[in-house]
Amino acid sequence: MLGIASRMNTSVLPNFVVKHFGDALWAAMIYFGVRALFIRMLSVKVLVLSLGFCCVIEFSQLYQAEWIINLRNTLLGGLILGKGFLYADLVRYIVGAIAAYALDHLLKETEKP
Repeated sequence: MLGIASRMNTSVLPNFVVKHFGDALWAAMIYFGVRALFIRMLSVKVLVLSLGFCCVIEFSQLYQAEWIINLRNTLLGGLILGKGFLYADLVRYIVGAIAAYALDHLLKETEKP
C-alpha cells in the first residue's frame, strides 16, 4: 500500500520518494513474502532468492508479446509485472531488498533474550 501511495500522491511527496520508493518497497515486500514462505531458510538465501525474483520480473519486461502487454495494462498485471524495463529499477530493488534484510536482522536481534 505504501508503494502505491508513493505513486498516487505525487504532488505532496518529494520527487525522490515518488521516483524511487515504490520499486524499493516492492522489493522489500518480495523479501518479506519469501521470508514468510520459507521461515527456516537463511536470511541471506532469502535475500538472493527475492533479488533473483525481482530481476526476473524486470528482465521479463523486455519481452513484448501482445498477450503480456495486455496483461501489464491491467492494474494487477502492471503492479506485479511492471510496464517497462529500466536499469535504475534493478538498483532500487537491490536497495529495497537489502533494507528489508537489514530490518529483518534488526528485528531478530531485538527478539533475543
